[in-house]
Amino acid sequence: MRIAYVSLQGRGRTDQLIADVADRLRTRGLRLAGTVQSNHDRPGRRKCDMDLRVLPDGPVLRISEDRGDLARGCTLDSGALEQTVFEVEQRLAGADILIVNKFGKREAEGKGLVPVIAEALHRGIPVLVGVNGLNLAAFLVFAYEQIEGLPTGVEDVADWCVAATERQSA
Repeated sequence: MRIAYVSLQGRGRTDQLIADVADRLRTRGLRLAGTVQSNHDRPGRRKCDMDLRVLPDGPVLRISEDRGDLARGCTLDSGALEQTVFEVEQRLAGADILIVNKFGKREAEGKGLVPVIAEALHRGIPVLVGVNGLNLAAFLVFAYEQIEGLPTGVEDVADWCVAATERQSA
């Protein structure tokens, strides 16, 4: 079983790293399953819109709810996240690697993409996960001893992914 994570400080930095790694892996010919997130600032709003692109080729689903200018707290659209989970599950067969943009609040609760991560590991598919500081402790408990923290350079992470897929097929 191979599972690794990356975590960067700063809003959207881990999302961008994960997206860049996915692009790099696609150019190297790996078959991807999973999600990458893009965040879109809204003028005059403190919360951004969050979209998930299901790998390898879509769809793109908005996973945030627009709750108005003064919204505080979580704006995650749980129904849209569950639709994303379904889409990723459909693409897991035949994938070389599973990429999960974020082990977030829902995953820390044992929901969201947790069943897909578990299924990938069960099938021997390596998993790369983005994790923020708020959910790192929950992720470490979930991954137990199987975990590997990675440096935060695109090439380093892509190299780990390639090596993990080669070990998987050996």
